[in-house]
Amino acid sequence: MTQNSPLLVLPPSLSRTVAALPDKDRNRLDDSITRLHTVNGRLWDTEDRVRGALLSAAQVADCKREIDQLNAERNLLAERADEVLGSLADAGRADVPLHTETLASVVDRLSVLTLRIWHSERAAARDELARRRVPALHGQREELCAALDALVSDVVAGRRRLPVPARFKLYGRDDAAPAEIKPSRRLRRVLAFGGLSECGKSTSAEFVQHTCGAQRFKIGFLLRQAAHREGLADPYALSPRRQAELLLGELNRFADAHVDTELFTIESVHDDASIAELKRLMGDALQIVYLDASFAVRVERSGTQAQAVAAKDEIKMSRGAHQVATLADHVIDNTGSITALRARLRRIAAPPASTALRAATPYGLGLPAALASATADFTDAVRAYGPGVRLAALTGSPGEGNWIAGWSDLDLLVIAEHEAIGRVHEALEQYRTALGGAASLGLTLVTPGELTARRLTPRLAFALHQLQQGSPVLHAAPGLELPKISRGELAFAAVRELPQVILTMRRLRADAGPTTLRQLYKHLVLACRLLLREHNQWESGPDRILAAASRMPGLTALSTPSLAVIAGAWRDGEAELVLKPVTVAVDQLLTWYAAQLAA
Repeated sequence: MTQNSPLLVLPPSLSRTVAALPDKDRNRLDDSITRLHTVNGRLWDTEDRVRGALLSAAQVADCKREIDQLNAERNLLAERADEVLGSLADAGRADVPLHTETLASVVDRLSVLTLRIWHSERAAARDELARRRVPALHGQREELCAALDALVSDVVAGRRRLPVPARFKLYGRDDAAPAEIKPSRRLRRVLAFGGLSECGKSTSAEFVQHTCGAQRFKIGFLLRQAAHREGLADPYALSPRRQAELLLGELNRFADAHVDTELFTIESVHDDASIAELKRLMGDALQIVYLDASFAVRVERSGTQAQAVAAKDEIKMSRGAHQVATLADHVIDNTGSITALRARLRRIAAPPASTALRAATPYGLGLPAALASATADFTDAVRAYGPGVRLAALTGSPGEGNWIAGWSDLDLLVIAEHEAIGRVHEALEQYRTALGGAASLGLTLVTPGELTARRLTPRLAFALHQLQQGSPVLHAAPGLELPKISRGELAFAAVRELPQVILTMRRLRADAGPTTLRQLYKHLVLACRLLLREHNQWESGPDRILAAASRMPGLTALSTPSLAVIAGAWRDGEAELVLKPVTVAVDQLLTWYAAQLAA
């Protein structure tokens, strides 16, 4: 109940009996009775509203619907309370007297009588009849409390039986019990943003929308849509439970119509009661995110007067916006950097998960013995550093099984805590020395925080995807969590990465010669690989990639020698023999690419 409503005080014998229950049962009973008393208070207010002010027919209909919903909720809560209270009864004999109502029914009557006393005492100042009724009402409450205590004693002692608690109320429904709406199986994940004025709710939701592909909704829009669909004049006049059902119904409807949408956001959460009901309906599929910031910070960010922010806060707090923090799954202190905020949002929107990785020794990657030995020594060194180094892997050609001596690099991915990077550098120096120029070492060194915040380059995202698809790792710490990389993400990443690859390829083409052959060819293959991802084609190996790219609409077949031939010419110092067909293929691709974007 609110500060302007009465508390429900249970009689002493019942209170002592309840206190002896196991914690789980006692907490469940406390929750059911508290909510039951709250619902009775809302019922009283709604009935007063429909009887008092001059309302339109539509508004009266809304109030009646709300009363039905509240009554249905009232009976459901009473049944839940009776499930616990019924456990107090001694099994006893079947022939002991049967009481006419359950314990929760008596508690429900006590709740209504408490409300009647409270309202009568406030009306007594202006209503003589109400004033004369107050003493009698208090007498009724004393008698009811005494009767309830006596009933509890009889039930516990086995001197009286209780009836079956199910009420089977209909309240306008066709079935015997209220049908509880459930989340659609396609409604996978919803983030609800709450907080006071100027705390960053909208900018956070917008960031999640743009970076995670979330479908973004305003709560007011969803409620208005639902109200229009069901012929309701004012959805905000309905109970919190009914508002939550309307919200869930609209989210279900959209999720069922857009099956590829993985994530939704809703904003702004200003009503703690309705979001609590939505959480009960959705469970962990709904994640409530509360953004917190001091008043001074919010005023500074708003660019307006403090009085304006305070006025908006007052309205939101009157609806319970500040209480959402107690319900939130995530409370974010939004007084720091935008970098920290966005990192936290990415972890919430796309949480990392433990990944089953395939481990392999360097000797199983097709490397020459000397390189495999140097790689094994490096792996042993970083493994000895303990949990500071989370992962080490050779990506690219070693992982794909097509590493070529004298041509291929050793692309090394290391995930390490920032504090361990100095020691990783030491191991890398020893690794380079041991390689002795037999292969070029290309390093990607990243922290776990960067990964879980999804601060990823397209190439790093692809390397993680390959590991998750079964490419081997040299070392992985137990319980390692990595961001899950989908093919859809890689296709979008290809769109972002391709322009830079094309620009680099043009520069290399302008300087084409035997010394740039290797770079030019690799950029040709990379550009084709990215174009194929845009077309949802996932080839591996340069020869297969170039062959598949040759089949793209409008592109003349790329006639290049095989990788083995090009790598052999490069290794033997005869790059000029294969330079011509490579530059012709590059020219073909650049001409085709320019034509695709000219329209």
